Amino acid sequence: MYRPRVIPILLLKGQGLVKSIKFKDYRYIGDPINAVKIFNDLKADELVFLDILASKEKRTISLDFVRNVGDEANMSFAVGGGIKTIQHIKDIINAGAEKVIINSYAVENPDFIKEASDIFGSSTIVVSIDVKKNFLGKEQIYIFGGSKSTGLDPVTFAKLMYEKGAGELIINSISQDGMMAGYDIDLVEKIAKSIHIPVVAAGGAGNLEDMTKVLNSTYASAVGAGSMFVYHGSRKAVLVNYPSQQQLLALIKE
Repeated sequence: MYRPRVIPILLLKGQGLVKSIKFKDYRYIGDPINAVKIFNDLKADELVFLDILASKEKRTISLDFVRNVGDEANMSFAVGGGIKTIQHIKDIINAGAEKVIINSYAVENPDFIKEASDIFGSSTIVVSIDVKKNFLGKEQIYIFGGSKSTGLDPVTFAKLMYEKGAGELIINSISQDGMMAGYDIDLVEKIAKSIHIPVVAAGGAGNLEDMTKVLNSTYASAVGAGSMFVYHGSRKAVLVNYPSQQQLLALIKE
């Protein structure tokens, strides 16, 4: 029976693991490799690591870091951060990642997604789309860690990425990020039903009920979360965690 993937999305800032609220107010969580070890024990489906400063600093995610994760992780993992060339992708895949995640450069050069998917296959290429409403209430895509508005409509851009050969999209609501109050279901649904590749809902999960709701209300095929997997309790004590297999089976789509 089909069970949706449940994916911890982990943010890197420098050498540390951090968590944000609305793409701001970053809080240090701990050592990322230690988190990988814990997610191994908890049998996480897969992991995502995003270097939030790489594009702004005009560099890529550290290959040494990718190798360290590859040496430790028992599950597949994807990484993103500053990826702009075919060589970047080759190096990252050779270092151990199964997929690469492209965000800002997908907006700057959409044809790069086609080139990359033609070379590495669609299943290797994930495009992450960060969305927030502007002061007029219009949804727009933001890049460079949510710091720059593009004016692009997320549904139109998602269709373009699908046409260019992306194998999967991560749809992240900036306004919901870190709030632990539920996903932006309307946003996820609009995008997921407009394309024919897997969509990962991200931004806002606070509990398993939030995940069940977005999965049963939209065409999303997977769910990602950050705060839910690094915090515990109302005071948000740092505790890396992941649902049990029994809890995950309850997420089976209706």
